[in-house]
Amino acid sequence: MFKLAPEGYPFIIGSGLLALAALFLFSPLYACIPVPVVLFMLWFFRDPERIIPQEKDVFVSPADGRIIVIREVREDRYLKADVRQVSIFMSPLNVHVNRVPCDGMVKTVRHNKGRFLAAYKDEASIRNENIEMVLGTGYGDILLRQVAGFVARRAVCRVREGAKLIRGDRYGIIKFSSRVDVYLPKGAIIKVGLDQVVKAGETVIAEYRQG
Repeated sequence: MFKLAPEGYPFIIGSGLLALAALFLFSPLYACIPVPVVLFMLWFFRDPERIIPQEKDVFVSPADGRIIVIREVREDRYLKADVRQVSIFMSPLNVHVNRVPCDGMVKTVRHNKGRFLAAYKDEASIRNENIEMVLGTGYGDILLRQVAGFVARRAVCRVREGAKLIRGDRYGIIKFSSRVDVYLPKGAIIKVGLDQVVKAGETVIAEYRQG
């Protein structure tokens, strides 16, 4: 079954109505312009099911796309700890529905206004408009940041504080090209490499090892 993210319906319906108007009010030739837009919107807002790994103590990718950052950083805004950052860049061709890396409870959701730099740039992580979500887990708190990009102008977080989520659950979407940063505990052993292509909810990006 072809599933669509609900955030895409206004775009799909709007472009569909434009195509119908061009077809009936003008000619089939004019409909050739909006029809590809309808097809793109259907493709962009697809929301396929994923096979969620069942192994213990693993973190799955929160987004489809390409790994652009792997590093150790100090996160003082929320986590106040040394953590491991993994960032995924999503092109307009990727699925843009975001999923949680592991089981947990939503502790904080915060929308931050900002700029719209190209999402692959390092400074975009902090300077661009974004939504930050802190997830309380059995491994400690983790931070997820949905970052709007040059094309993407809107990130959506569907969950609220207090929501209990299971690894691989959908929690939001970013409309058009963008990125997601995830900050994992220092005990997380990264299992992906730079430029690797990953799938949300399916690709294991890290494994937790105590001590």
